[in-house]
This record gives sequence, C-alpha cells and structure tokens, in this order.
Amino acid sequence: MKWVTRAYVHLDRVASPWLIVRFIDPQAQFEFVPWGEEASRSTDAIGFALPGATYGPHDAQGTTFAKLRRAHHLDDPALVTLEQVIGHGVEYVLHGFRPAADDRLGQIAVGLLAIAEGLLLTHRDDNAIIAQSLPFYDALYAQFKVEHAVETEGLVLPGHGDGRGPTSKIDFLRTVLDKASGKTD
Repeated sequence: MKWVTRAYVHLDRVASPWLIVRFIDPQAQFEFVPWGEEASRSTDAIGFALPGATYGPHDAQGTTFAKLRRAHHLDDPALVTLEQVIGHGVEYVLHGFRPAADDRLGQIAVGLLAIAEGLLLTHRDDNAIIAQSLPFYDALYAQFKVEHAVETEGLVLPGHGDGRGPTSKIDFLRTVLDKASGKTD
C-alpha cells in the first residue's frame, strides 16, 4: 500500500514508518508532501501524521506511532515502551520536556532525537532517512523486547566475572530475545 506524510520526516514520522513496515504493511511505500501542501497528497495513499488523516499528527490522543499501534492492536510491551520513548521525544521538541538524569526512557528519547536530527542533516531524501533509521528502531525494539522478557521471567543476567567482557551477557540476552521472538534454530 501507499502511505503519505509530510516531508522532512523526524522522530514520530520515522518511528511510524518503522512500525508500518515491521508490523502493519511490510510492502509499504511512502510518499511525502511539502508542509503547507497537504491537500495535494495522493488520494490513493493512507495518510499519517497529517491533519485530518485517520492516523493524525501527535495531539492529546498521543503520537502518530501510538495511534497506529492502538488501531492495529499491537500490544507487544516492547512497542508500548518504544511508544513512550517517542512520546517523550515529542514532548521534548514541542513542550520543553527535559528528562531527569534517572529517566531512562526520556534520556533515550533525547539521544534518538539527536540521531533523527543528524539524519535530517546528512540526507535530503525522506525515504533515505527512513531507510537509515530502521536499524536504530530495530535495535531499540530488540532491547525493549529482551528487557521485558528478562523482567517477566525473573531472569538473572550473567556478570563480567568470566573475563569475557560483555560476551556472556550478550550471548544470554540473544538467547532470551530469540525465545521471546519465537525464533528457533
């Protein structure tokens, strides 16, 4: 399917295409309209983060990412956590939210914003920005997925005492992630 949003994709309008491609429409194609020219968008494309679109821009009902997640009943706890990060990022940009030093999700949002803004500077094509951003969202999703599995299952992470640095912990977490994702060898 075709999807359309405003040009100069940033944070919520990058996270939303990630969610669309990974969980809603793997064959999605994205189009971008200039700001102020939203009425010129393709009528055969699903609008997101556009005024009047089914999946409108962030507002009191949440981010576009949140609207897409809820509408498609994507209740994965890792997606809910990622939704919180995106929400913090939007609050940071639009409402002056500044996370406390111990607000991990808020701090992640600030880092993700720096990456998003850097990608806007280094790429002039919105599809390229989305393509370059997908691995970051894949990584955050994997991290949140494994964190939820560790917490839910009450697992204890191995330490660094075996002289192998992070190897034991990462091998352990990869196994947990594979199990949580339903992967088997």
